[in-house]
Amino acid sequence: MTHRRITKRKAVLAGAAATGVVAAAILLPNANASQGGSGPGSGSQAVIPQKMTAAAAAGLAKKLGARLGDAYGGAYYDAGKQQLIINVVGDDNDIDVEVAQAGAVPREVRNSTRTLTSAARTLTREATIPGTAWAVDPRTNQVLVTADRTVTGDRWDRLETAVKSLGDGVARIQKSKGEFKPFADGGDAIFGGGARCSLGFNVTTQQGQRGFLTAGHCGVAAEQWTDENGAQLGTVQAATFPGEGDFALVTYDDPGADAPDVVDVGGGRKVPIRGAAEAAVGQEVFRMGSTTGLRDGQVTGLNATVNYPEGTVTGLIQTTVCAEPGDSGGALFTRDGAAVGLTSGGSGNCDVGGETFFQPVTTALAAVGARLP
Repeated sequence: MTHRRITKRKAVLAGAAATGVVAAAILLPNANASQGGSGPGSGSQAVIPQKMTAAAAAGLAKKLGARLGDAYGGAYYDAGKQQLIINVVGDDNDIDVEVAQAGAVPREVRNSTRTLTSAARTLTREATIPGTAWAVDPRTNQVLVTADRTVTGDRWDRLETAVKSLGDGVARIQKSKGEFKPFADGGDAIFGGGARCSLGFNVTTQQGQRGFLTAGHCGVAAEQWTDENGAQLGTVQAATFPGEGDFALVTYDDPGADAPDVVDVGGGRKVPIRGAAEAAVGQEVFRMGSTTGLRDGQVTGLNATVNYPEGTVTGLIQTTVCAEPGDSGGALFTRDGAAVGLTSGGSGNCDVGGETFFQPVTTALAAVGARLP
């Protein structure tokens, strides 16, 4: 992603290209979603769902999920109506009332979150095949399994058998035209060890040093990173890939570096980053990358597992936002400036689309001991 990192002497990262100017026009100026809406009326039996932001919806879903137990079947955000939809297993009216009084919309489904989580664990045991990925899709109340074009023959048979073993209505398979891979080639933002990646979000470490987050597969590719002019930027302090995430922390070598907490989206426009937030399925998000600029899309799954050729990565966000080689590590963020993710990989490109996966920023910050504003 094309951030600006400025030393006392000169700027060391180039501004964003013209690509993505249309998306920038959609993004800016910022417009916060209304937090209004009505609760139960004193003179009416009806409970009107509350309008809320995606961030508020993610927080409420987490609370309700903990309270509902086996009756909880996941949740998603209806961006058009600005409402939180809570999947409820069965037709218990008391639970429906509890959900409605909390401000969400109850929706009857078949599978509980525990059932779907158990199904995902079974897939990990039985179908960890390069070129596959899966995540819980709360809108269909199933585990969505994706196989790229390399999954054929015996590998396809193995995957299909594993999905069928979960039972009717628990999971489904879709084919991808592309090939799952980290987007670590072809960019022009930061360079190291022959790899080309994008800078994510500037952060502050527990020791008070300034640094930035990028993709873990970039961090394991090289220890030292430079800008497009070959000027030294920073040194990798921590990197995870593959495994439980895809993230790295790089600290600036210049202790006097002025690393602003913004995302440069091109055309002189910058989005201030105000902190980190959890993603919500159905949420509108924007991605900035050094290859394809600013792009937008929607979150489609959480806690996704992706089986790259290099190994399995867990705990990712799945989206419809396109990306290409060189966009790895770039920032995924919201309209109102919340940092959500770091570009990991996926299939396809910005001509044909495809599935893309992002490292949650909240998890990365906790793991490396850093903070955003």
